[in-house]
Amino acid sequence: MTDFTHQQIDRLLSIMARLRDTQTGCEWDREQTFASIAPYTIEEAYEVAEAIAQNDLGSLRDELGDLLLQVVFHARMAEELGHFAFADVAAAISSKLETRHPHIFGEDTSSDAQTERWEQIKAKERAAKGATSAIDGVAVSLPALMRAEKLQKRAARVGFDWPDPSGAADKVLEEMEELAEAAAADKLEEAGDLLFAAVNLVRLNGIAPEDALRAANAKFERRFRGMEAFAQRDGADFSSFSLDEQEAYWQAVKRSEK
Repeated sequence: MTDFTHQQIDRLLSIMARLRDTQTGCEWDREQTFASIAPYTIEEAYEVAEAIAQNDLGSLRDELGDLLLQVVFHARMAEELGHFAFADVAAAISSKLETRHPHIFGEDTSSDAQTERWEQIKAKERAAKGATSAIDGVAVSLPALMRAEKLQKRAARVGFDWPDPSGAADKVLEEMEELAEAAAADKLEEAGDLLFAAVNLVRLNGIAPEDALRAANAKFERRFRGMEAFAQRDGADFSSFSLDEQEAYWQAVKRSEK
């Protein structure tokens, strides 16, 4: 690590310490807690993902800095409470990486079945923390779509999974019928079952549900904006059209994409 790197890390830690100083620090920064900062941490992670999706490396540098600030902020608050400091965070992840890569940092130089070994090591780590279930440790705060996929993957590791996508497809159809027939008080639960089944079907087709839904969102947005543009070209107000007329514009946008 270069002197410049050391200097900038120390500079960032010093800035955070000054902002949190009880006498001369920033009032807003001093008032924050782990809970109040958590939403910002999640938001910054998504902004990193957005910069990557846009292939904007300049923004990626800035967004990674914003995300690093979140790590430093949490570490500083923990240090003030006497629990751990930034160096402990870095040491913990360094040790974890070395432990999870025995073919790189240990005596085992084989890379065969690396993914399986990785999962075995993670399972041992969870057990050491007191986990008693195969699905322990799947964070409740994850976005629901992502958490559904992770829960299903964990269950699959112990054999609780459809042998092929056809079973999952039948389950989706079953849940659609149950939602249609459900009483109003049961709609929420049946809607959740349908979404959970859909995640399973997508996963078993080898596709990350989050990626699939992001792509669908982007396609819908592109086509909807295209409909509005076509209507504006025709000198019309899109919202004034009937559903059939709007559908005609939708089909026109789809044809234009081909």
